[in-house]
Amino acid sequence: MEPSSEKLLWMYKTMIEIREYEEAMVKVYLEGKLPPKIQKGLAFDIGAGPVPGEMHLAAGQEPVAVGVCAHLHAEDSVVGAHRPHHFAIAKGVRLNEMTAEMFGKVTGLGRGKGGHMHLFDPKVKFSCGGIVGAGAPQACGAALAAKKMGKDWVAIAFFGEGAANQGAFHEALNLASLWKLPVLFVVEDNSWGISVPKSMSTSVASNADRAAAYAMPGIRVDRNDAVDVYMAAGEAVARARRGEGPTLIEVKTDRYLGHFQGDPEAYRPKDEAPTLRKDDPIPALGAMLRSRGLLNDETDAGIRAEIAARIEAAYEFGRSSPYPEASEALQHVFSS
Repeated sequence: MEPSSEKLLWMYKTMIEIREYEEAMVKVYLEGKLPPKIQKGLAFDIGAGPVPGEMHLAAGQEPVAVGVCAHLHAEDSVVGAHRPHHFAIAKGVRLNEMTAEMFGKVTGLGRGKGGHMHLFDPKVKFSCGGIVGAGAPQACGAALAAKKMGKDWVAIAFFGEGAANQGAFHEALNLASLWKLPVLFVVEDNSWGISVPKSMSTSVASNADRAAAYAMPGIRVDRNDAVDVYMAAGEAVARARRGEGPTLIEVKTDRYLGHFQGDPEAYRPKDEAPTLRKDDPIPALGAMLRSRGLLNDETDAGIRAEIAARIEAAYEFGRSSPYPEASEALQHVFSS
């Protein structure tokens, strides 16, 4: 079934929010990390600035998040990967607290201890982690819990095409099929596993073909389009809610930025990202909305102004929040 007008508008607004949020992070993240001028021995300092550590951004991959999450209920679980912000925003993770977490502040989702790759918001049943492929078994756990409780809740595991070569991926698909778990495995095929092209790491052209080995449907979405993803995910989510088991979906999407911020991208053709941006999925969806009379210049400006204010407030919250006390280093950790 095609998305309703309300769903189309939600997907458009959410994709804009994801893109604007991450574009703001591009600027904030670089603060203090680059020397004021090129000097011998000075280079990109990953530990400096208000947001230290690695940063993986998802500009271009927004359709995967909104196309799937548009079908989800509050009780459904989402497990993201190390590039998690688009999934988090689409699932409704609290923006202020998520931003504070990246700044390492005590008001963050994990009191500043997790950073951007370890975002946990139990209020909306969202989690993510930095270990490649580790989210698939976790999603199976959430799906098993739902099944044991007799609920029609579903779980989603999002990960990149490189993670589909990890053992945890295959183990998770096997158990999910064997136990008919209400789970979707969603692969983002952005063509690159860090700096390795898919053609040099994966024995099949589409990871959706691997579903047959585990007796589950496999769907390949060949366009980086929110509506195409929505259509593919709709039946998979409905199937899971009916108790008919898992589905594997792979979406051909585009990564506009490097694997991480500061990535020199020497492995990538220089014209690749600019060429990909010519097919940006956000204006494409906006054009569809305009053609259906759901969007005009005035409403679009209003949408963008509201989102900009929300993002500005989130970054201000992150900057102005206090750091944890040193004594908190020994709290919320395992001890023998």
